[in-house]
Amino acid sequence: MIQLCPIDLEAANIFVKSLHRHHNPVPGCRFCVAVTDGVAIRGVAIVGRPVSRFLDDGKTIEVNRVCTDGVRNGCSMLYGACARAAKAMGYSKIITYTLPEEGGSSLRASGWTCEGQFGGGAWTNNVRSRNDSHPLTEKYRWSLALEGNASFDYRTLKEDAKNETLALFSGV
Repeated sequence: MIQLCPIDLEAANIFVKSLHRHHNPVPGCRFCVAVTDGVAIRGVAIVGRPVSRFLDDGKTIEVNRVCTDGVRNGCSMLYGACARAAKAMGYSKIITYTLPEEGGSSLRASGWTCEGQFGGGAWTNNVRSRNDSHPLTEKYRWSLALEGNASFDYRTLKEDAKNETLALFSGV
């Protein structure tokens, strides 16, 4: 039987690097969670800010990586745990993406809804070229409304604190 356990980003990224089929480790996150059978880590989820700047509204969070060794119900358990943690943190929506060849059964089992196909393509542009090692096809975006208390935007607090700090030192 598997159960949830905490994991840090470094350990989660090691798991992703060794087992994920098509993505590399991530540079940062808001939180990570793992499933274990009591002997070894059997799967991980890494949750962070939405990759799309258009969705990064301070109220939405994205499951950036889910990776298991194939343990039964591991993905569903991870997606459910990510949603519960995000709701407890006050987020109002959680999203993730799957490739067209991935069925999404774990997401449906966790109550998520498919919003349709989005994205795809390279991050390269005229100003900066990039080495895109991820799949460049369109992906399915899945979401779950969390009904969290995300009416407060922490970004305004950060801006206010920055302005207050500048005002404190401007008279020095």
